[in-house]
Amino acid sequence: MKTTVSLVDLAETELARAIESENGRSAVTVQGGRDQQLRQTLMAMRAGEGLAEHSSPGEATLQVLIGRVMLRSGEQSWPGVVGDLLPIPAASHALDAVEDSVVLLTVVKAV
Repeated sequence: MKTTVSLVDLAETELARAIESENGRSAVTVQGGRDQQLRQTLMAMRAGEGLAEHSSPGEATLQVLIGRVMLRSGEQSWPGVVGDLLPIPAASHALDAVEDSVVLLTVVKAV
């Protein structure tokens, strides 16, 4: 049986790491991994930091646990605040931390 993970505790730990890191980011895989179809990654970003435009390996969602983020794809953008679940577009996209933020990225690889 798998152990329970406290996303609240993990979010606080990773945000502290992100704030102290040189690049202003920190991430940890919570469930799954590169060799599995489902992967969940908790990502923390200092305000003003983000992820440059990139593509997704499959269907994905982003759940905001702490802070405020902006998901962008082309000319469109979607704000996210605590409690929001954002579907990630299949098109190339980027993520910006408007405030110190933590998100849970869930990806299901295309088969």
